[in-house]
Amino acid sequence: MIRLGICNELFEGWDIEAVCRTVKGLGYDGLEIAPFTLAPRIDELPADRRRELRTIVEDSGLETIGLHWLLARTEGFYLTSPDPLVRQRTGEYLLRLAEATRDLGGSLMVLGSPKQRDLLPGVGLDEATRYALEVFRRIMPSIAGMGIDLCFEPLAPSETNFINTCAQAMELVRQVGQPRFKLHMDVKAQSGEAGTTVPDLIRRYARDAGHFHAQDVNLRGPGMGDVDFRPIMRALVESGYDRWVSVEVFDFSPGAEETARQSVACLRESLKAATAGA
Repeated sequence: MIRLGICNELFEGWDIEAVCRTVKGLGYDGLEIAPFTLAPRIDELPADRRRELRTIVEDSGLETIGLHWLLARTEGFYLTSPDPLVRQRTGEYLLRLAEATRDLGGSLMVLGSPKQRDLLPGVGLDEATRYALEVFRRIMPSIAGMGIDLCFEPLAPSETNFINTCAQAMELVRQVGQPRFKLHMDVKAQSGEAGTTVPDLIRRYARDAGHFHAQDVNLRGPGMGDVDFRPIMRALVESGYDRWVSVEVFDFSPGAEETARQSVACLRESLKAATAGA
């Protein structure tokens, strides 16, 4: 069954108890967390604070979905660096993020982080792919052992030049060859794929996806722009996707609570129409 969540960076500056109370009151099921909202680096977040945060989320009636924006606002990490020490550090930090995800009660991580995967000067696509595969193949047994899915996000060429389409991401998934290494899908990112539509991509790939982000291409929440979410939610239902749909926005100007309110209303109505016609 599809459940609805929201990403916490929208509520920048809010107390975590207030975030959870508001999100639950609006009708969401889960909270997805950006690590930089908890600490400058995730390994600086003490174990007792992790337990406290998990308790706060669960006591509010929500579930921690997992972490996203994994490498944002960090330094020294790069997935496709030709330097083996940089790749080793990056893999080790992804393991620390997986430990935090587990400690917080989450079950997945979304790896977008476009500026930590761009092709560096002199590094071609095939070489960068080998570097990324080396990192993922080394860390995935441990991440899988923690019960965590690592979901790789294809992003538009305007954001990165490494893995831009669902087809490319699925080839990476195939080459990693670990069941808990999965595709991540996103309305804004998939809207940039030429020659197709978001519903068509969902029907083709969503059954294999580990996670899904919802937002309008105008960077605001569902229902706050021109994107029609009814065919998107219908395609998710028809594809057999039965995991989280999280609201992730980039334009916070309408305000956190209003954005969260309009987004969940749009997704709930669209999901209701999709299931009624299923």
